[in-house]
Amino acid sequence: MNRSIESGFETNRTEKPFLILGGTGKTGRRVAERLAKQGLPVRIGSRSGEPSFDWENPATWLPALKDVRAVYIAFYPDLAVPGAAAAIGTFARLAVGRGVRRLVLLSGRGEEEAQLSEQALKDSGAEWTILRASWFCQNFSESFLQGMVLGGEVALPADEVTEPFVDADDIADVAAAALTDDRHIGQLYELTGPRALTFAEATAAVAQASGREIRYTPLTHEAFLAMLEEQQVPGEYVALLSYLFSTVLDGRNAHLTDGVQRALGREPRDFAVFANTAAAAGAWEVDVHG
Repeated sequence: MNRSIESGFETNRTEKPFLILGGTGKTGRRVAERLAKQGLPVRIGSRSGEPSFDWENPATWLPALKDVRAVYIAFYPDLAVPGAAAAIGTFARLAVGRGVRRLVLLSGRGEEEAQLSEQALKDSGAEWTILRASWFCQNFSESFLQGMVLGGEVALPADEVTEPFVDADDIADVAAAALTDDRHIGQLYELTGPRALTFAEATAAVAQASGREIRYTPLTHEAFLAMLEEQQVPGEYVALLSYLFSTVLDGRNAHLTDGVQRALGREPRDFAVFANTAAAAGAWEVDVHG
């Protein structure tokens, strides 16, 4: 029987699948791609998946877990929202009760609420790995900041605080390894990029890579919230962004960590590499508002 040399996981296509929650999101789809390239079966956990999975509908959880061997957990919309820890704990216990062996949780640095979810995962009895990540580089290319980039102005209440942006590809590499390699069991990896940048510096790097004229405008917190409301951003996302920029982005996460190095034995990707790669892929060529 064909087995993975690194992990001992069987790699024939008759084995139990890996469930990827948030499998269409920034990290989830990348994790799914990496497992598929190894010839491993993948089940996408999303509302459009088969079977469907919805964090707001616990009745969908059990069907999605059927015959699953391991789960990558990316909680929607964020572990900082009320009720996230309870949901993670309930799901994790349900998974373990169904015989799921391994759970890998995507978490956030500097979020006390996220740490409650981490503890709920640990208490479930699973073989766990926690990925505590910095802000994603891909927030500039695949998330709400992309629209600002395309509009020519990134306006945020970030001031001079620095953030060691981490590439979602690095997160996915660590997650795929954690799902398939026993040496990651019981590990908490704080994942950062190799240097910390202000949002103004990150915006300048995107401008240089994309060839677009993009200015960075610092806002007060009040002006930022007013802008979001004017753009009719849903209330739950306004609350989340308000929390992230007012509480988490206060300098507590400015220091670098060696999580990527410990997990993968290599350096994390630099923000400039992300920006050049995203630009080459056309991330900032089409106006998403047009």
